[in-house]
Amino acid sequence: MSRARADEEEYWHSSKFRAFTFDDEDDELSQLKESKRAVNSLRDIVDDDDDDLERVSWSGEPVGSISWSIKETASSSTSSLEGRDSSLQKGSSSYAAFPKQVSSYSLSSLFKGRNKLPSCQSLSDALSDTGVKNYAPELRRPKAEYKDYSSDWSPKDTVRRMQRGKACSLERFRSLQDKLVLLDEAVAGHDGNVITAVLIFLKRTLRREILFRELEVRQVALCHLIHFLKETGEQKLLLDLLRFLDRTEEVALSQYREHLNIQDVEKRREFLKSCIGLPFSAEDTSHIQDHYTLLERQIIIEANDRHLETAGQSEIFRKYPRKASILNMPLVTTLFYSCFYHYTEAEGTFSSPTNLKKTFKIPDKQYVLTALAARAKLRAWDDVDALFTTKNWLGYTKKKAPIGFHRVVEILQRNNAPVQVLQEYVRLVEDVETRLNLATKYKCHDVVIETYRDLKDRIQLTAYKCKVERGSAEEEKINSILNN
Repeated sequence: MSRARADEEEYWHSSKFRAFTFDDEDDELSQLKESKRAVNSLRDIVDDDDDDLERVSWSGEPVGSISWSIKETASSSTSSLEGRDSSLQKGSSSYAAFPKQVSSYSLSSLFKGRNKLPSCQSLSDALSDTGVKNYAPELRRPKAEYKDYSSDWSPKDTVRRMQRGKACSLERFRSLQDKLVLLDEAVAGHDGNVITAVLIFLKRTLRREILFRELEVRQVALCHLIHFLKETGEQKLLLDLLRFLDRTEEVALSQYREHLNIQDVEKRREFLKSCIGLPFSAEDTSHIQDHYTLLERQIIIEANDRHLETAGQSEIFRKYPRKASILNMPLVTTLFYSCFYHYTEAEGTFSSPTNLKKTFKIPDKQYVLTALAARAKLRAWDDVDALFTTKNWLGYTKKKAPIGFHRVVEILQRNNAPVQVLQEYVRLVEDVETRLNLATKYKCHDVVIETYRDLKDRIQLTAYKCKVERGSAEEEKINSILNN
């Protein structure tokens, strides 16, 4: 009996559990601190240059592999459950053990200092930390947002969505019938952007023959496609479409536009020569012929004038150097150039203005306007006078202007013509009111005084006397008329 009591006393005195004291340095918290210091010291010793070495867990699986992730996850959940059961079993004891922290860190990561635990983790955090993570529930998207990417839209609904600017895929329309229904719905929606988008889809997914055949009976879509091909410069597809539709004149015009992309003058001339035989209308054929002839003339004139300007043999080129080449210029510009530099040349030369007028059948109004602007810029007033002077069959001379003398006055005034020249042409304006307005505007006093005299308007003549200078010849002329 005494032996049993002695064993019991020895059992209680030899227990591995010790009483808690504040000065005890061998408690669990001190061991945790010492472990952290040991790991930090090992981290300083180990070199970080072996980053490329493969990390291996205790199981031998590479860290980060799929099998390692599965095992780690399973062991983590198992450890947490075991820790929870053991804590429940030891609940009757006076000692509450720390819950064992489940870690997914490998040994190599600890030695290399990777994936460190936060250094500011407190004791309460360690006690309350469990292996289970709680996530906030994810908010669901509205059903309409998922519906945007649905592939069950009908052609009509698809067109409506495209009109609202929403993204939708057209790839689900695979059969020819579905594509044509989609095109018809786009045309019925009267939205050019939607029609063009559908046409681009059809152009990419259908054979040319099928696309052309279906568009032939859909004129609205056909016009959209032709305009789109012209804007994007898909010349080959455009020509194939026009040939399929048997639009020969449009095919010829589309080929003719290609000359705009040819920079070399000789190559452009040869290209225009080849375009003469294309199936144009009669009017367009004459224009193509004139274009080719004009470019041929410009090449000849440019070569000759460049030689004269370089040699310095012509006075007008020395006094008024050329500012630009005449090549590829319009007909009116070429006529102005010819009237400016070659006005006095004989009709037989290519650079003569009269030759250009006769060759290209320039109307009299256009010729007079261009020649007047060129000669007035050179201040050649005699040439201007000769331009409007005509003779009748009796030999009498008379001034006549197919453009109206009021326009002649305006062109002369823009070129700073002297008052004497302006007055001569203001007098030739037939309408009295227009003549008085022009004479007053450009200060042609003699014309104003003579017009009021012919009208016998003493009041207006007296009022106009106040507008001229005192003691001038105009004032004396007004006094003479009033006194007579």
